[in-house]
Amino acid sequence: MDHLPDWGDDWDASPRPAVWARGLTRRFGKYVAVDNLNLSVQPGEFYGLLGQNGAGKTTTIRMIVGLLRPTEGTAGIGEFDTWKQPTEVKARIGVLPEEFNLYERLTGAELLDFTGAMHGLSREETVSRRDELLDMLDLTDAATKLIGDYSRGMRKKIALGAAIIHRPPVLFLDEPFEGVDAVSARIIRNLLREAAAQGTTIIFSSHEMHLVEKLCTRIGIMVGGRLVIEETPEGLCKLTGKDDIEDAFIAAVGGEVDGASWYATS
Repeated sequence: MDHLPDWGDDWDASPRPAVWARGLTRRFGKYVAVDNLNLSVQPGEFYGLLGQNGAGKTTTIRMIVGLLRPTEGTAGIGEFDTWKQPTEVKARIGVLPEEFNLYERLTGAELLDFTGAMHGLSREETVSRRDELLDMLDLTDAATKLIGDYSRGMRKKIALGAAIIHRPPVLFLDEPFEGVDAVSARIIRNLLREAAAQGTTIIFSSHEMHLVEKLCTRIGIMVGGRLVIEETPEGLCKLTGKDDIEDAFIAAVGGEVDGASWYATS
């Protein structure tokens, strides 16, 4: 079920999209994880990159942000190519990976201080933003605790704070709500909505379909390493003939399997 826009011949015209990829491919031996992917995300979009486990979502994000070199193709942020101008790209993005490694012997406040300094913020500006983030993320009381003593949900929130302390114009989030409680999930959701309202471009990968429906302005669905559908959440429901976004996603990836019969008695 291919339903993709025509990028046309004028794709290279200025200005380029906020996030883009052309012919992006990644092979691991004979296995093709991402297959000739084209992507164009405009400034201010909240773009959901969806797919089943192993569809190529995380690999795609890692190639765009510069954590994994493509086998073929290229990607970038605005006018900058990730692999030709990595410094410029990294200055303009914030990344919350699915599996994040944090400095466990730092406190939450120290991690934000360190990240702000790495992005060239002044000490005064770093402290101001640090304190605002700790308050918004409900981590003020844990600011002086070692990250090694944080719960998974607290680690997720402090990692998000580190990803956005420099207020990047583009934010990549890989499963940002995994392992967090309902209160923390709402805090993160409200923070992301505010970022989007201020014009931040957000690339968001999640299996939480109700959050995709609430947050995303457009979604792309990957199947077997290929981007096969791009639509609004409402457009996907219309395209698949489903009333519910979860049902629409399952139909789009060909996942209509009835597991109920496994427990049926003969």
